[in-house]
Amino acid sequence: MSKRALLVGINQYDHVPSLGACIADAKAMDELISFHANRSRNFDTRLLLSPGTKPVTRATLRTAWDDLFAGFKGDVLFYFSGHGAITSTGAYLVTQEGTTGDPGLAMDDLVNLANQSSASTVLLIIDCCFSGSTGNLNPFQNGGMEKALLREGVTILAASRSDEPSMEVDGHGVFTNLVLGALRGGAADVRGRVSAASIYAYAEAALGAWDQRPPYKSHAAHLEPVRLCDPKVDDKTLHGLATYFPTADHEFQLDPTFEETNGKTAKPENVAIFKTLKQYQIAGLVKPKVGTDLYWSAEQSGFVLLTDLGKFYLQLVQMGRL
Repeated sequence: MSKRALLVGINQYDHVPSLGACIADAKAMDELISFHANRSRNFDTRLLLSPGTKPVTRATLRTAWDDLFAGFKGDVLFYFSGHGAITSTGAYLVTQEGTTGDPGLAMDDLVNLANQSSASTVLLIIDCCFSGSTGNLNPFQNGGMEKALLREGVTILAASRSDEPSMEVDGHGVFTNLVLGALRGGAADVRGRVSAASIYAYAEAALGAWDQRPPYKSHAAHLEPVRLCDPKVDDKTLHGLATYFPTADHEFQLDPTFEETNGKTAKPENVAIFKTLKQYQIAGLVKPKVGTDLYWSAEQSGFVLLTDLGKFYLQLVQMGRL
């Protein structure tokens, strides 16, 4: 496998109040990212849960971090659902034995491991209070300003700002519930690809100005898909754009032979093209020149145009990037 993931969910704490949704969060993430929608293998995952087979202590989690990154050159994902804490020395992911004065592992340590690793890409998804501190340089050393320092290939999705709590609702963390929706397909593009950026856009749009605000930090030169969902249009069909629209401004003319309800008038080869154009329309790639219905365009020998999104995908096809 060229992709590995460590997922942590801590409900049970020894010295601070326990939580209710973190194990469910981690298990749901594990179920989604282990496989793509077509059931092909995605991430090779490991789960650390509390309560579980062994306590998720500082030592346990640190060892798991070392194993996650050690010598690995593929794509890495780390997910955490549990308590977060802020002390005078920085921000921490609270481990099972953590206390108010000695919470657990520093968020800085996690980011340092990611920055120093040989992994091609690293995605850190942190759902805990103050998770926006992940990746930040110490604000006391930067004139009170929060600044992130990430090497190329590292991306952070955090549930809330560095001074905000993260909430649980209906059995999941608010942020994780949105991430899960994004991974199920809510953030998929036309080809079914879900990236870290599209996950963030999906989650951020669902949270209002009075809700927790999820930060996004990334130094990415390319966006590898986190998960592949069912495409709205598969790549083979997308290549057909160049057949029907040789240029971005081309107008493809329909006529009644394209509409299968026209009995003997309909031509099977044109009906097949019409069905492809309808698939394009549902995906937002084409539109009738007049009106909104392809059926009436066919009946009136009207034209079909590329939308701006369709022009973008045509360009990808013509440049050989699909």
